[in-house]
Amino acid sequence: MEELARVYAESLFGVAKEKGTLDTVRDQLAQFSTALEDDRDLQVFFFSPSFSSKEKLDGLNTAISGADPELLNFLELLIEKHRMPAIFRINRQFEELWKQENRRIEVTVTSAIELDPAIARQVGAEVERQTGKEVELTSRVDESIIGGLVLQVGNMVLDTSIQNNLEKLRQSVARAA
Repeated sequence: MEELARVYAESLFGVAKEKGTLDTVRDQLAQFSTALEDDRDLQVFFFSPSFSSKEKLDGLNTAISGADPELLNFLELLIEKHRMPAIFRINRQFEELWKQENRRIEVTVTSAIELDPAIARQVGAEVERQTGKEVELTSRVDESIIGGLVLQVGNMVLDTSIQNNLEKLRQSVARAA
């Protein structure tokens, strides 16, 4: 299913980029996906084999009037091919492609206490400097790490927490015994 979502997302991304509507399609796809995720009745309607493709197409055209024509064609294709249940994965894949295109990266800083906003910005600025990408910074508090920081940059994790250091020490002692 993930491969299928990637292929569909890449296709939509390519068309939107070619037409110069990348940001519009991104926003509208996210809005549609969120609306679908938040409404169980919409999920039943669009995902259920009990409704015909014609009924779903009529419902789609009623629900999202004024949408980008490329996105509308794409959603119609998903309905016709009975691929609408993959919409959430497609949206996530599209978002990743958009972030790569716009040189953006998600960074999460986790600390035992609330970080001073200036420190969080400084961490984000350093990651931007080292990666050359614009950082989307999220700061979290997790008291269980005791102290230090856990920095997640994309899919990489740098764990300098006291909890992690204590665990490494425990494993080292256990191996030595």
